[in-house]
Amino acid sequence: MSTATAPSITVPNAARAERARAVYRACLYYSIALTAVWAFLITTGVGGGRLFANYKLTLQQIAGTVIFMVIFWVIWSYGWYFFKRWLLRRAGFDREELGAVFSSRLDGFDLDAVLARHPARPIRIIDMVARRGRTLVFIAAGFGYVYVQTQKTPGPESLAFGLQANVFDSILMNWLSLLAFRSNGAFGNIMYGAQARVLDGVQGRANALLIGTLWSAFRFVMIPLGLVLAGMYPPNRYAVLFAFIWITYAVSDYATEVFGSIWGRHNIRVWGIGDLNAKSWEGFAAGFVCALVAMVAIAWSQQLPPSWYALAFVLAVINPIVELASPRGTDDFTMATVNAIVCVAFGWLVM
Repeated sequence: MSTATAPSITVPNAARAERARAVYRACLYYSIALTAVWAFLITTGVGGGRLFANYKLTLQQIAGTVIFMVIFWVIWSYGWYFFKRWLLRRAGFDREELGAVFSSRLDGFDLDAVLARHPARPIRIIDMVARRGRTLVFIAAGFGYVYVQTQKTPGPESLAFGLQANVFDSILMNWLSLLAFRSNGAFGNIMYGAQARVLDGVQGRANALLIGTLWSAFRFVMIPLGLVLAGMYPPNRYAVLFAFIWITYAVSDYATEVFGSIWGRHNIRVWGIGDLNAKSWEGFAAGFVCALVAMVAIAWSQQLPPSWYALAFVLAVINPIVELASPRGTDDFTMATVNAIVCVAFGWLVM
């Protein structure tokens, strides 16, 4: 078996496991607080502000969320778990190694030993294929649907990514992820099998849990930012704003990992939640180019004035920089938040 090119990991397993448990506890406390606030708003209708003033949880919303969970988070995710397992077997992982990879890893996972037997690059590509394949259809369909609906019926809530419609499923997803965190069976594989990177070692599930928790947190960050943006821009620009905030981040984030995993040399050491934290200049460049192409295409299709092309360029530059500078596991939150703040600054300067 080829020797891995990745550097040796010096942090003891016990310290990595404790960091993973600390992330779990932080996400647990956040979810408890979020659930309490949500329960207060839904039972009293007090203090919710403009976007929560008439918030109600309906049977239709509950049924839709359950159907979505069954289709995407059970059937679709379980399929990608089996596909990742098959890819790892093709890469030479034996039954014992696969059992360790798809466990919670909190009781011991020796990534150094794995890298001594298997090259890092194929594992990195398999991690990327499973993670991005699992979420690609959901991200593309969800963002595309909101973009089209915002064009048809623009409203302030669309700039908060349909906040009211997403509160319940965010809370449900947070709790399912927390409940599955220590599962070594089917439940854990459904929630984390495709998502937890092998190269994140003991902290694989902690990284995935943090990403999901911060993603739900950003929806609440967008409440004040969405209202500010809605007051700055005319309604016919809401769909473009949505694209510049969300689609720029998604395209840059995907391109960074896809191109970086396949062609990157990963010689940039970063800090974050994961046993092996490294990024590549190849991924950085791909994030910039793909984001710029996507935003220029949207600006051109909407016949926007030249100032919007300048905004497209600024966002394309900023996204890979923020992704590179952010601790691993936090970049989804930081990239989207910075995009929204830049759009607020652009509205203040130009609109």
